[in-house]
Amino acid sequence: MKGNIASIRAEINGYRAHYLKAGSGPPVVLIHGGASDSRDWSSTMTSLGDRFSFYAPDLLGYGQSERRESGYYLNEFTDFLTGFIDELKLDRPALVGHSLGGRFCLDVAIKARERVGKLVLVDTTGLGSMSFFGNALQLFFWGIRKAFRLPQPYPNFLLKEGEKFERSYDEDLRHLEIPTLLVWKKHDPYLPASIAKRAEKLIPNVKLALVGGYGHAPHKKDSEAFNKILADFLEHE
Repeated sequence: MKGNIASIRAEINGYRAHYLKAGSGPPVVLIHGGASDSRDWSSTMTSLGDRFSFYAPDLLGYGQSERRESGYYLNEFTDFLTGFIDELKLDRPALVGHSLGGRFCLDVAIKARERVGKLVLVDTTGLGSMSFFGNALQLFFWGIRKAFRLPQPYPNFLLKEGEKFERSYDEDLRHLEIPTLLVWKKHDPYLPASIAKRAEKLIPNVKLALVGGYGHAPHKKDSEAFNKILADFLEHE
């Protein structure tokens, strides 16, 4: 199955979208982070393609999916992901999300739990505040791209009146009954592992896997370890 990843275009809720597909077996939807695209999951898709059917969309404004100049409201990403599951007629797939993508997976699991079989949150945004150093890093990279007139890897995020980008998920986590896996780097410069440990205490049906070392993307930096953790959870938990 290695290297056999299909590139597919589709219309999801009226949006022009692109996604990668590979493998055969139970369906798993992979959602990239806030400065990435679907290619982030290539290693997982090729390594585990003989055990699962993987679907990795480019979120709105990312990769080869449409990018509206004005930007997108947060609920549009959640609706897009729900529409993606429905359009492809996926039967209660596992949702796997990294960073900001994990937040959108969590939103779907909360609002449309009947559509989700299992949930995997990888160094996910929204479960706690970003570190001071992480905020500084984000601003630094934004400034570098701006100075050299490089395109930002993400669209504009729009907020409705009274809406805040940061929100508390505590009460939702306490009622999250979907089997959930938290995968976190032990030393994440953006989102400390203490965030995952706190979420572990709130979610009823949860497992936490800490991946050693420094970083924010274990599915890329520690792909072999991550793929084993993911496969074990999807097949046995």
